[in-house]
Amino acid sequence: MEKQINKLELLRKFGLNVKIARLKKSWTQEQFAEKLNKHLKHISKIETGRMNMTLGKILELAQALDVDINTLLDID
Repeated sequence: MEKQINKLELLRKFGLNVKIARLKKSWTQEQFAEKLNKHLKHISKIETGRMNMTLGKILELAQALDVDINTLLDID
């Protein structure tokens, strides 16, 4: 039987995936925020799992990071 994941754990894992993809680009949170035309606090909330994202916003993040959306959604 597969382990169930709760919402908080899901958001944290997603945020970590975003952070890893950003760091692979050698971008600061501030640089990433500028590319997305968002406030630095917005990026911080995403990366720490304190913001629930819509699928459309996840796609925008993936495109900005130039990664496949599955990279951000990989929570195993």
